[in-house]
Amino acid sequence: MSSLVKGTMRGLAVMPLAALGALGASAQEASEVSAYVDNSYLFLIGGLIVMFMAAGFCMLEAGLVRKKNAAMQSMKNVALFSVAGIMFWLVGYNMAYPGATIAGGWFGVPSWIWAPEESLDTGYAAASDWFFQMVFVATAASIVSGTVAERVKLWPFLIFTAFLTAFIYPIVASWEWGGGALDSQFAFSDFAGSTLVHSTGGWAALVGAIIIGPRMGKFVNGEVHPMPGSNIPLAALGTFILWFGWFGFNGASQLAAGTFDDINAVAQIFANTNMAACGGVLAAMILTGVLYGGKVDATMAFNGAIGGLVSITAEPLMPSMGLSILIGAIGGVLVVLTVPLLDKLKIDDVVGAIPAHLVCGIWGTMIVPLSHGGGFGIDLEGGTPSYLGQFIGVLACGIFVSIASAIVWMILKVTLGVRPSEEEELAGMDKSEVGLEAYPEFG
Repeated sequence: MSSLVKGTMRGLAVMPLAALGALGASAQEASEVSAYVDNSYLFLIGGLIVMFMAAGFCMLEAGLVRKKNAAMQSMKNVALFSVAGIMFWLVGYNMAYPGATIAGGWFGVPSWIWAPEESLDTGYAAASDWFFQMVFVATAASIVSGTVAERVKLWPFLIFTAFLTAFIYPIVASWEWGGGALDSQFAFSDFAGSTLVHSTGGWAALVGAIIIGPRMGKFVNGEVHPMPGSNIPLAALGTFILWFGWFGFNGASQLAAGTFDDINAVAQIFANTNMAACGGVLAAMILTGVLYGGKVDATMAFNGAIGGLVSITAEPLMPSMGLSILIGAIGGVLVVLTVPLLDKLKIDDVVGAIPAHLVCGIWGTMIVPLSHGGGFGIDLEGGTPSYLGQFIGVLACGIFVSIASAIVWMILKVTLGVRPSEEEELAGMDKSEVGLEAYPEFG
Protein backbone atom coordinates (compact mmCIF):
# COMPACT_ATOMS: atom_id res chain seq x y z
CA MET A 1 0.00 0.00 0.00
CA SER A 2 1.43 3.42 -0.95
CA SER A 3 2.17 6.12 1.60
CA LEU A 4 -0.43 8.35 -0.05
CA VAL A 5 -3.19 5.78 0.44
CA LYS A 6 -2.08 5.10 4.01
CA GLY A 7 -2.15 8.82 4.77
CA THR A 8 -5.61 9.20 3.32
CA MET A 9 -6.97 6.30 5.35
CA ARG A 10 -5.36 7.67 8.52
CA GLY A 11 -6.94 11.05 7.87
CA LEU A 12 -10.38 9.49 7.43
CA ALA A 13 -9.96 7.58 10.70
CA VAL A 14 -9.52 10.74 12.75
CA MET A 15 -12.05 12.89 10.85
CA PRO A 16 -15.09 13.97 12.91
CA LEU A 17 -18.32 12.08 12.25
CA ALA A 18 -20.09 15.22 10.97
CA ALA A 19 -17.35 15.77 8.40
CA LEU A 20 -17.54 12.13 7.32
CA GLY A 21 -21.28 12.55 6.80
CA ALA A 22 -20.72 15.63 4.67
CA LEU A 23 -18.12 13.77 2.63
CA GLY A 24 -20.61 10.94 2.06
CA ALA A 25 -23.26 13.41 0.95
CA SER A 26 -20.81 15.05 -1.45
CA ALA A 27 -19.82 11.68 -2.88
CA GLN A 28 -23.47 10.79 -3.35
CA GLU A 29 -24.17 14.08 -5.09
CA ALA A 30 -21.11 13.66 -7.29
CA SER A 31 -22.36 10.21 -8.29
CA GLU A 32 -25.78 11.62 -9.16
CA VAL A 33 -24.24 14.42 -11.21
CA SER A 34 -22.03 11.93 -13.04
CA ALA A 35 -25.02 9.73 -13.91
CA TYR A 36 -26.98 12.85 -14.95
CA VAL A 37 -24.23 13.80 -17.38
CA ASP A 38 -23.82 10.27 -18.73
CA ASN A 39 -27.56 9.85 -19.25
CA SER A 40 -27.86 13.23 -20.95
CA TYR A 41 -24.97 12.38 -23.28
CA LEU A 42 -26.71 9.12 -24.16
CA PHE A 43 -29.85 11.03 -25.17
CA LEU A 44 -27.90 13.65 -27.11
CA ILE A 45 -25.59 11.29 -28.97
CA GLY A 46 -28.40 8.81 -29.55
CA GLY A 47 -30.59 11.64 -30.82
CA LEU A 48 -27.89 12.81 -33.22
CA ILE A 49 -27.55 9.29 -34.60
CA VAL A 50 -31.32 8.90 -34.99
CA MET A 51 -31.51 12.32 -36.65
CA PHE A 52 -29.11 10.94 -39.27
CA MET A 53 -31.80 8.37 -40.08
CA ALA A 54 -33.66 11.23 -41.75
CA ALA A 55 -30.84 11.29 -44.29
CA GLY A 56 -31.15 7.52 -44.62
CA PHE A 57 -34.85 7.70 -45.40
CA CYS A 58 -34.17 10.53 -47.84
CA MET A 59 -31.49 8.61 -49.73
CA LEU A 60 -33.45 5.35 -49.73
CA GLU A 61 -36.59 7.02 -51.05
CA ALA A 62 -34.77 9.20 -53.60
CA GLY A 63 -33.08 6.08 -54.92
CA LEU A 64 -36.26 4.01 -55.16
CA VAL A 65 -38.46 6.60 -56.91
CA ARG A 66 -38.14 7.35 -60.61
CA LYS A 67 -35.76 10.12 -61.57
CA LYS A 68 -38.61 12.53 -62.38
CA ASN A 69 -39.62 12.48 -58.69
CA ALA A 70 -36.25 12.35 -56.90
CA ALA A 71 -35.97 16.09 -56.16
CA MET A 72 -39.52 16.16 -54.78
CA GLN A 73 -38.82 13.17 -52.55
CA SER A 74 -35.64 14.76 -51.24
CA MET A 75 -37.39 18.02 -50.41
CA LYS A 76 -40.30 16.20 -48.73
CA ASN A 77 -37.90 14.52 -46.31
CA VAL A 78 -36.21 17.77 -45.33
CA ALA A 79 -39.58 19.50 -44.96
CA LEU A 80 -41.26 16.75 -42.93
CA PHE A 81 -38.39 16.74 -40.43
CA SER A 82 -38.88 20.48 -39.95
CA VAL A 83 -42.65 20.13 -39.51
CA ALA A 84 -42.18 17.28 -37.05
CA GLY A 85 -39.81 19.31 -34.89
CA ILE A 86 -42.10 22.31 -34.64
CA MET A 87 -45.30 20.34 -34.03
CA PHE A 88 -43.68 18.14 -31.39
CA TRP A 89 -42.51 21.32 -29.61
CA LEU A 90 -45.91 23.01 -29.87
CA VAL A 91 -48.07 20.15 -28.62
CA GLY A 92 -46.75 16.65 -29.32
CA TYR A 93 -44.29 16.19 -26.44
CA ASN A 94 -46.70 17.48 -23.81
CA MET A 95 -49.36 15.09 -25.10
CA ALA A 96 -47.05 12.07 -24.99
CA TYR A 97 -45.47 12.86 -21.60
CA PRO A 98 -46.39 12.56 -18.79
CA GLY A 99 -48.98 10.62 -20.70
CA ALA A 100 -52.68 9.98 -21.11
CA THR A 101 -54.68 11.38 -18.20
CA ILE A 102 -58.37 10.99 -19.14
CA ALA A 103 -60.67 8.35 -20.67
CA GLY A 104 -59.03 5.57 -18.68
CA GLY A 105 -55.54 6.49 -19.81
CA TRP A 106 -56.31 6.48 -23.53
CA PHE A 107 -56.21 10.21 -24.18
CA GLY A 108 -54.41 13.09 -22.55
CA VAL A 109 -55.00 16.81 -22.27
CA PRO A 110 -51.87 18.48 -23.63
CA SER A 111 -50.51 21.86 -22.70
CA TRP A 112 -49.14 24.03 -25.47
CA ILE A 113 -45.46 24.70 -26.09
CA TRP A 114 -42.96 22.51 -24.27
CA ALA A 115 -40.48 24.26 -22.00
CA PRO A 116 -37.60 22.57 -20.11
CA GLU A 117 -37.73 22.13 -16.34
CA GLU A 118 -34.25 21.14 -15.22
CA SER A 119 -33.75 19.06 -12.09
CA LEU A 120 -31.04 16.69 -10.95
CA ASP A 121 -33.79 14.36 -9.73
CA THR A 122 -34.90 13.52 -13.28
CA GLY A 123 -31.51 11.95 -14.02
CA TYR A 124 -30.99 13.74 -17.36
CA ALA A 125 -31.15 17.18 -18.98
CA ALA A 126 -34.74 17.92 -19.98
CA ALA A 127 -33.86 19.21 -23.44
CA SER A 128 -31.78 16.10 -24.16
CA ASP A 129 -34.88 13.95 -23.63
CA TRP A 130 -37.05 16.26 -25.75
CA PHE A 131 -34.56 16.12 -28.62
CA PHE A 132 -34.29 12.32 -28.45
CA GLN A 133 -38.08 11.91 -28.47
CA MET A 134 -38.50 14.43 -31.29
CA VAL A 135 -36.33 12.52 -33.76
CA PHE A 136 -38.49 9.45 -33.14
CA VAL A 137 -41.63 11.21 -34.30
CA ALA A 138 -39.84 12.32 -37.47
CA THR A 139 -39.10 8.65 -38.19
CA ALA A 140 -42.81 7.81 -38.14
CA ALA A 141 -43.50 10.58 -40.65
CA SER A 142 -40.70 9.40 -42.96
CA ILE A 143 -42.36 5.99 -43.23
CA VAL A 144 -45.48 7.60 -44.72
CA SER A 145 -43.41 9.65 -47.15
CA GLY A 146 -41.91 6.63 -48.89
CA THR A 147 -45.16 4.71 -49.31
CA VAL A 148 -47.18 7.52 -50.94
CA ALA A 149 -44.32 8.85 -53.06
CA GLU A 150 -44.73 9.97 -56.68
CA ARG A 151 -48.46 10.82 -56.48
CA VAL A 152 -49.10 13.13 -53.53
CA LYS A 153 -48.86 16.91 -53.54
CA LEU A 154 -46.39 18.58 -51.21
CA TRP A 155 -48.55 20.78 -49.00
CA PRO A 156 -51.36 18.29 -48.32
CA PHE A 157 -48.70 15.76 -47.36
CA LEU A 158 -47.06 18.23 -44.96
CA ILE A 159 -50.44 19.06 -43.41
CA PHE A 160 -50.98 15.34 -42.78
CA THR A 161 -47.48 15.20 -41.29
CA ALA A 162 -48.39 18.03 -38.92
CA PHE A 163 -51.42 16.10 -37.59
CA LEU A 164 -49.44 12.86 -37.37
CA THR A 165 -46.60 14.38 -35.37
CA ALA A 166 -48.70 16.67 -33.17
CA PHE A 167 -51.55 14.32 -32.24
CA ILE A 168 -51.67 10.81 -33.74
CA TYR A 169 -48.17 9.61 -32.85
CA PRO A 170 -48.03 11.34 -29.41
CA ILE A 171 -51.34 9.76 -28.35
CA VAL A 172 -50.09 6.28 -29.26
CA ALA A 173 -46.73 6.89 -27.55
CA SER A 174 -48.50 8.05 -24.39
CA TRP A 175 -50.23 4.69 -24.03
CA GLU A 176 -47.00 3.04 -22.92
CA TRP A 177 -44.08 5.46 -22.72
CA GLY A 178 -46.23 8.06 -21.00
CA GLY A 179 -47.68 5.54 -18.53
CA GLY A 180 -51.08 5.38 -20.22
CA ALA A 181 -53.57 2.57 -20.68
CA LEU A 182 -51.40 -0.03 -22.41
CA ASP A 183 -48.72 0.26 -19.76
CA SER A 184 -50.96 0.42 -16.70
CA GLN A 185 -53.74 -1.97 -17.74
CA PHE A 186 -52.15 -4.51 -20.09
CA ALA A 187 -48.41 -4.64 -19.23
CA PHE A 188 -47.73 -3.89 -22.89
CA SER A 189 -44.02 -3.69 -23.73
CA ASP A 190 -42.42 -1.96 -26.72
CA PHE A 191 -38.83 -1.10 -25.82
CA ALA A 192 -37.96 1.27 -28.67
CA GLY A 193 -41.08 1.41 -30.82
CA SER A 194 -41.77 -1.51 -33.18
CA THR A 195 -45.45 -0.66 -32.72
CA LEU A 196 -45.45 2.81 -31.19
CA VAL A 197 -43.21 4.26 -33.92
CA HIS A 198 -42.93 1.90 -36.88
CA SER A 199 -46.43 0.42 -36.95
CA THR A 200 -47.87 3.86 -36.32
CA GLY A 201 -46.10 5.14 -39.41
CA GLY A 202 -47.01 1.94 -41.25
CA TRP A 203 -50.74 2.15 -40.52
CA ALA A 204 -50.79 5.81 -41.55
CA ALA A 205 -48.94 4.90 -44.75
CA LEU A 206 -51.29 2.01 -45.53
CA VAL A 207 -54.40 4.15 -45.13
CA GLY A 208 -52.80 6.89 -47.21
CA ALA A 209 -51.91 4.48 -50.00
CA ILE A 210 -55.50 3.17 -50.11
CA ILE A 211 -57.16 6.61 -50.09
CA ILE A 212 -54.73 8.28 -52.49
CA GLY A 213 -54.64 5.27 -54.79
CA PRO A 214 -51.81 3.76 -56.84
CA ARG A 215 -49.56 5.56 -59.28
CA MET A 216 -50.81 5.89 -62.84
CA GLY A 217 -49.86 2.80 -64.81
CA LYS A 218 -48.94 0.65 -61.81
CA PHE A 219 -51.91 -1.71 -62.08
CA VAL A 220 -53.40 -2.08 -65.56
CA ASN A 221 -55.80 -4.81 -66.75
CA GLY A 222 -55.02 -6.98 -63.77
CA GLU A 223 -51.28 -6.82 -64.32
CA VAL A 224 -48.60 -5.28 -62.11
CA HIS A 225 -46.18 -3.03 -63.97
CA PRO A 226 -42.83 -2.61 -62.20
CA MET A 227 -41.55 0.94 -61.85
CA PRO A 228 -37.83 0.60 -61.06
CA GLY A 229 -36.07 3.18 -58.96
CA SER A 230 -33.67 5.71 -60.36
CA ASN A 231 -30.57 5.03 -58.27
CA ILE A 232 -29.97 1.69 -56.56
CA PRO A 233 -26.54 2.69 -55.13
CA LEU A 234 -28.24 5.68 -53.48
CA ALA A 235 -30.85 3.35 -51.99
CA ALA A 236 -28.05 1.12 -50.68
CA LEU A 237 -26.44 4.16 -49.03
CA GLY A 238 -29.78 5.01 -47.44
CA THR A 239 -30.05 1.47 -46.09
CA PHE A 240 -26.61 1.66 -44.49
CA ILE A 241 -27.42 5.05 -42.94
CA LEU A 242 -30.65 3.66 -41.47
CA TRP A 243 -28.77 0.63 -40.15
CA PHE A 244 -26.28 2.96 -38.47
CA GLY A 245 -29.06 5.15 -37.10
CA TRP A 246 -30.75 2.18 -35.48
CA PHE A 247 -27.93 1.88 -32.94
CA GLY A 248 -29.02 5.23 -31.56
CA PHE A 249 -32.67 4.36 -31.96
CA ASN A 250 -32.47 1.17 -29.91
CA GLY A 251 -29.33 1.75 -27.84
CA ALA A 252 -30.29 5.11 -26.41
CA SER A 253 -33.77 3.76 -25.61
CA GLN A 254 -32.12 2.14 -22.59
CA LEU A 255 -32.54 5.75 -21.30
CA ALA A 256 -29.55 5.52 -18.95
CA ALA A 257 -25.81 4.94 -19.22
CA GLY A 258 -24.53 6.05 -15.82
CA THR A 259 -24.21 2.62 -14.20
CA PHE A 260 -22.36 -0.63 -14.86
CA ASP A 261 -25.57 -2.46 -15.74
CA ASP A 262 -26.92 0.30 -17.98
CA ILE A 263 -23.86 0.71 -20.16
CA ASN A 264 -23.58 -3.06 -20.54
CA ALA A 265 -27.22 -3.12 -21.60
CA VAL A 266 -26.55 -0.46 -24.24
CA ALA A 267 -23.67 -2.54 -25.59
CA GLN A 268 -25.82 -5.68 -25.75
CA ILE A 269 -28.57 -3.75 -27.53
CA PHE A 270 -26.06 -2.61 -30.15
CA ALA A 271 -24.96 -6.20 -30.74
CA ASN A 272 -28.48 -7.63 -30.94
CA THR A 273 -29.66 -4.83 -33.23
CA ASN A 274 -26.82 -5.50 -35.63
CA MET A 275 -27.38 -9.25 -35.70
CA ALA A 276 -31.11 -8.87 -36.39
CA ALA A 277 -30.32 -6.75 -39.45
CA CYS A 278 -27.83 -9.35 -40.66
CA GLY A 279 -30.45 -12.06 -40.30
CA GLY A 280 -33.02 -9.98 -42.18
CA VAL A 281 -30.71 -9.35 -45.13
CA LEU A 282 -29.64 -12.96 -45.63
CA ALA A 283 -33.14 -14.39 -45.16
CA ALA A 284 -34.56 -11.96 -47.73
CA MET A 285 -31.78 -12.77 -50.19
CA ILE A 286 -32.19 -16.53 -49.84
CA LEU A 287 -35.97 -16.41 -50.16
CA THR A 288 -35.95 -14.12 -53.22
CA GLY A 289 -33.42 -16.43 -54.84
CA VAL A 290 -35.70 -19.39 -54.23
CA LEU A 291 -38.86 -17.63 -55.40
CA TYR A 292 -37.46 -15.80 -58.41
CA GLY A 293 -35.31 -18.34 -60.20
CA GLY A 294 -32.05 -17.71 -58.41
CA LYS A 295 -31.98 -13.95 -58.94
CA VAL A 296 -31.66 -11.85 -55.78
CA ASP A 297 -33.57 -8.56 -55.73
CA ALA A 298 -31.37 -5.83 -54.26
CA THR A 299 -34.33 -3.81 -53.01
CA MET A 300 -35.63 -6.87 -51.16
CA ALA A 301 -32.23 -7.24 -49.48
CA PHE A 302 -32.32 -3.58 -48.44
CA ASN A 303 -35.80 -3.91 -47.00
CA GLY A 304 -34.77 -7.20 -45.40
CA ALA A 305 -32.26 -5.25 -43.34
CA ILE A 306 -34.88 -2.71 -42.34
CA GLY A 307 -37.41 -5.45 -41.60
CA GLY A 308 -34.90 -7.16 -39.33
CA LEU A 309 -34.16 -3.91 -37.54
CA VAL A 310 -37.83 -3.11 -37.01
CA SER A 311 -38.45 -6.65 -35.74
CA ILE A 312 -35.85 -6.40 -32.97
CA THR A 313 -36.83 -2.87 -31.93
CA ALA A 314 -39.64 -3.98 -29.58
CA GLU A 315 -37.13 -5.90 -27.45
CA PRO A 316 -33.45 -5.51 -28.38
CA LEU A 317 -31.99 -6.28 -24.94
CA MET A 318 -33.41 -9.58 -23.67
CA PRO A 319 -32.90 -11.98 -26.61
CA SER A 320 -29.64 -13.84 -27.12
CA MET A 321 -27.65 -12.93 -30.20
CA GLY A 322 -28.78 -16.16 -31.86
CA LEU A 323 -32.43 -15.40 -31.15
CA SER A 324 -31.89 -11.86 -32.45
CA ILE A 325 -30.69 -13.28 -35.77
CA LEU A 326 -33.79 -15.49 -35.93
CA ILE A 327 -36.16 -12.63 -35.11
CA GLY A 328 -34.54 -10.48 -37.79
CA ALA A 329 -34.54 -13.33 -40.30
CA ILE A 330 -38.27 -13.89 -39.90
CA GLY A 331 -38.70 -10.16 -40.44
CA GLY A 332 -36.79 -10.45 -43.72
CA VAL A 333 -39.02 -13.34 -44.80
CA LEU A 334 -42.15 -11.34 -43.97
CA VAL A 335 -40.92 -8.47 -46.13
CA VAL A 336 -40.46 -10.74 -49.15
CA LEU A 337 -43.87 -12.38 -48.71
CA THR A 338 -45.80 -9.15 -48.10
CA VAL A 339 -44.64 -7.25 -51.19
CA PRO A 340 -46.49 -9.48 -53.71
CA LEU A 341 -49.51 -9.58 -51.38
CA LEU A 342 -49.80 -5.79 -51.58
CA ASP A 343 -49.57 -6.01 -55.37
CA LYS A 344 -52.46 -8.49 -55.41
CA LEU A 345 -54.49 -6.09 -53.30
CA LYS A 346 -53.53 -3.23 -55.67
CA ILE A 347 -51.91 -1.27 -52.85
CA ASP A 348 -49.01 0.75 -54.24
CA ASP A 349 -46.15 1.05 -51.73
CA VAL A 350 -43.28 2.66 -53.60
CA VAL A 351 -40.42 1.81 -51.21
CA GLY A 352 -41.82 -1.23 -49.40
CA ALA A 353 -42.36 0.61 -46.13
CA ILE A 354 -45.57 -1.24 -45.23
CA PRO A 355 -43.92 -4.69 -45.21
CA ALA A 356 -40.78 -3.47 -43.43
CA HIS A 357 -42.33 -1.15 -40.85
CA LEU A 358 -45.93 -2.23 -40.34
CA VAL A 359 -45.78 -6.00 -40.79
CA CYS A 360 -42.38 -6.41 -39.13
CA GLY A 361 -43.43 -3.98 -36.40
CA ILE A 362 -46.35 -6.25 -35.56
CA TRP A 363 -44.13 -9.34 -35.66
CA GLY A 364 -41.47 -7.79 -33.43
CA THR A 365 -44.05 -6.67 -30.89
CA MET A 366 -45.83 -10.01 -30.73
CA ILE A 367 -42.63 -12.00 -30.13
CA VAL A 368 -41.54 -9.93 -27.11
CA PRO A 369 -42.99 -12.37 -24.49
CA LEU A 370 -40.72 -15.14 -25.80
CA SER A 371 -37.66 -13.31 -24.46
CA HIS A 372 -39.34 -12.51 -21.13
CA GLY A 373 -40.84 -15.92 -20.42
CA GLY A 374 -44.32 -14.43 -20.66
CA GLY A 375 -47.49 -16.39 -21.30
CA PHE A 376 -50.95 -15.54 -22.59
CA GLY A 377 -52.49 -14.07 -19.44
CA ILE A 378 -51.89 -10.44 -18.51
CA ASP A 379 -49.55 -10.07 -15.52
CA LEU A 380 -49.97 -6.59 -14.09
CA GLU A 381 -48.25 -7.28 -10.78
CA GLY A 382 -45.10 -8.76 -12.28
CA GLY A 383 -45.22 -6.52 -15.33
CA THR A 384 -44.19 -9.42 -17.59
CA PRO A 385 -45.30 -8.94 -21.21
CA SER A 386 -47.92 -11.42 -22.38
CA TYR A 387 -49.11 -12.38 -25.84
CA LEU A 388 -52.59 -11.10 -25.04
CA GLY A 389 -51.29 -7.76 -23.78
CA GLN A 390 -49.08 -7.37 -26.84
CA PHE A 391 -51.97 -8.20 -29.16
CA ILE A 392 -54.20 -5.63 -27.49
CA GLY A 393 -51.48 -3.01 -27.99
CA VAL A 394 -51.05 -3.90 -31.65
CA LEU A 395 -54.82 -3.87 -32.20
CA ALA A 396 -55.32 -0.55 -30.40
CA CYS A 397 -52.59 1.08 -32.44
CA GLY A 398 -54.01 -0.26 -35.70
CA ILE A 399 -57.57 0.84 -35.00
CA PHE A 400 -56.76 4.31 -33.71
CA VAL A 401 -54.09 5.24 -36.25
CA SER A 402 -56.12 3.90 -39.16
CA ILE A 403 -59.27 5.81 -38.20
CA ALA A 404 -57.45 9.03 -37.33
CA SER A 405 -55.34 8.88 -40.49
CA ALA A 406 -58.36 8.13 -42.67
CA ILE A 407 -60.18 11.16 -41.31
CA VAL A 408 -57.26 13.48 -42.02
CA TRP A 409 -56.53 12.02 -45.47
CA MET A 410 -60.22 12.20 -46.49
CA ILE A 411 -60.58 15.81 -45.33
CA LEU A 412 -57.50 16.73 -47.34
CA LYS A 413 -58.78 14.81 -50.35
CA VAL A 414 -62.14 16.59 -50.49
CA THR A 415 -60.77 20.05 -49.68
CA LEU A 416 -57.27 20.71 -51.00
CA GLY A 417 -56.95 17.52 -53.01
CA VAL A 418 -54.01 15.21 -52.45
CA ARG A 419 -53.09 14.13 -55.99
CA PRO A 420 -51.61 16.17 -58.82
CA SER A 421 -53.31 16.21 -62.19
CA GLU A 422 -52.65 13.35 -64.60
CA GLU A 423 -50.43 15.60 -66.71
CA GLU A 424 -48.40 16.65 -63.66
CA GLU A 425 -47.99 13.09 -62.43
CA LEU A 426 -46.85 11.88 -65.84
CA ALA A 427 -44.36 14.72 -66.14
CA GLY A 428 -43.08 14.07 -62.63
CA MET A 429 -43.45 15.84 -59.31
CA ASP A 430 -40.08 17.51 -59.72
CA LYS A 431 -41.44 19.79 -62.42
CA SER A 432 -44.89 20.41 -60.96
CA GLU A 433 -44.04 20.78 -57.25
CA VAL A 434 -40.34 21.61 -57.01
CA GLY A 435 -39.53 23.46 -60.20
CA LEU A 436 -36.27 21.65 -60.87
CA GLU A 437 -35.08 18.18 -61.75
CA ALA A 438 -32.80 15.94 -59.71
CA TYR A 439 -30.95 14.75 -62.82
CA PRO A 440 -31.43 17.47 -65.49
CA GLU A 441 -28.71 16.13 -67.77
CA PHE A 442 -30.68 12.87 -68.12
CA GLY A 443 -34.05 14.53 -68.75
